[in-house]
Amino acid sequence: MSDIDELQRRITAAMDRVAAGLEGLGKDAGAPDPEMVQALEDERTANAQLTERVRALKARAESENATLRTQVEESQARIAQLDIELQRVRRANAQLTDACAALQEANAEGVGDAHLINKAMLAELEGLRAARAADVAEGSAILAALGPLLDSAGDTPATADTDEAEEDA
Repeated sequence: MSDIDELQRRITAAMDRVAAGLEGLGKDAGAPDPEMVQALEDERTANAQLTERVRALKARAESENATLRTQVEESQARIAQLDIELQRVRRANAQLTDACAALQEANAEGVGDAHLINKAMLAELEGLRAARAADVAEGSAILAALGPLLDSAGDTPATADTDEAEEDA
């Protein structure tokens, strides 16, 4: 019986220690460490800033990508037009060569044919028109390629120096 009283006393003491330990844990869990809270808030802020930067970079990349696609499509259209005009020049030159050869044959025979002369003149005019159209298409393609370079050169500080020099003059 005396053992039971001793065991009961020991169990009660152990229960008191457990209760005291639980109260200590409850107090520690209720009040978080202020340094940890600040570090967590700093990380959340940094994460939000990085997320916003990523969104801005994606938006800018998509915008630049769309602009580049447009420029590529425009360049391809200009090149296609230039190719069409160059083919026209080749056809006109072939016609002119044929007309000149026929005219030379007629002159060699001593027969001056007005129809052949007119045909040669028309072929030559068509060749000149085609060459002019090819030159215009080529110039347009060159200007389109130089436009972005000139725009980017306008953003450099060198233009500010040039502007100041012009104002001084």
